[in-house]
Amino acid sequence: MRDLPDDDDWLTDRFRAIGLRLRAERLNQNLTQDDVWLAAGVDRRTLQFVEAGKEPKLGTLLRIAYVLGLSLADLES
Repeated sequence: MRDLPDDDDWLTDRFRAIGLRLRAERLNQNLTQDDVWLAAGVDRRTLQFVEAGKEPKLGTLLRIAYVLGLSLADLES
């Protein structure tokens, strides 16, 4: 078992990396943010926040990943 770091910077870094991965995949598929938020059934601002690296709800992350054809594991790479 690993101990958590003393601060939550690692979480911020992970959320930012996930947001960048989602954005990169969206652009790779030539999709707009409108395409994705409408298909995922989330609010426009929610998608913008997720792509900007803000902490998403798990359900939101699953919806966006599903629309893009990604698994949660794909977001970690």
